[in-house]
Amino acid sequence: MEDILSDFSTPAVVRAIKANWADYYHYLGRSPNAELYVGPYLTWLLTGIPDPFMNVVLHTQLPPDGAGELIDEALAHFRSRNVTRLSWWTGEGQHETDLEKHLVARRLTFSEGGTGMAADLRALQEDLPTPTDLTIVPVEDKETLKKWIHVANIGFGLPESSESLWFDLFTGQVFELPVRNYLAVSNGQPVGTSQFFLSAGVAGIYNVTCLPQARQQGVGRAITLAPLLEARKMGYRISILQASDLGYKVYRRLGFQEYGRLSNYLWVNETEPADSGGNSP
Repeated sequence: MEDILSDFSTPAVVRAIKANWADYYHYLGRSPNAELYVGPYLTWLLTGIPDPFMNVVLHTQLPPDGAGELIDEALAHFRSRNVTRLSWWTGEGQHETDLEKHLVARRLTFSEGGTGMAADLRALQEDLPTPTDLTIVPVEDKETLKKWIHVANIGFGLPESSESLWFDLFTGQVFELPVRNYLAVSNGQPVGTSQFFLSAGVAGIYNVTCLPQARQQGVGRAITLAPLLEARKMGYRISILQASDLGYKVYRRLGFQEYGRLSNYLWVNETEPADSGGNSP
């Protein structure tokens, strides 16, 4: 097992948040149904899922000359791959200001990322109320994965056609560590999803959502707590995530604390509406 992070200092936790996040996308990039490009100036992951969380420019280091042409070529490539929405993450490297100017000039819009959060797994608030008819099951076969995908797809507001893309991406990636998926079931009906990814010495929590009719009932807390407890059993001390505004209060109640935000710019293919659905970790 990798070295477990036990340093709760702010610099160490912030590094772990960024490293786990980047490692997560590199891991998804191992799928034959994803495109992971690692170049001298740009690193990106494309999955085809119409969600800016699943199509991401992870890293940018602008060259001394030709930065605009580099970005134009990347955007042209995204169009050729029929990417509809993409997040271009900023906030790293000495050329951040120049990068932002280039992105704004190309009609990318600033979109503050989710709140980076971390929790001490030995100090979780475990006694919060949850529905009595709710069970949490690990996703260990393709049929359960299909149910997980159906709930996640609805929870993130994506079109039904995305489900086959999720399945093609995840089917070879989520049945063994460092990834594990969890499905919340209420009265026999799947209602919520979560996922952990173990890397950088921490347990990263991803893809937490539930069906609209199951919200505000404790499902989000329960489906988040399950992977946290499993990671703690495995010896992990720290869990990290990026919280959407919708999930922020849930994570705070479980014991997560803020560690800043990762900012990004949203690119929308000109042929696509700008207000289509989106995922948040």
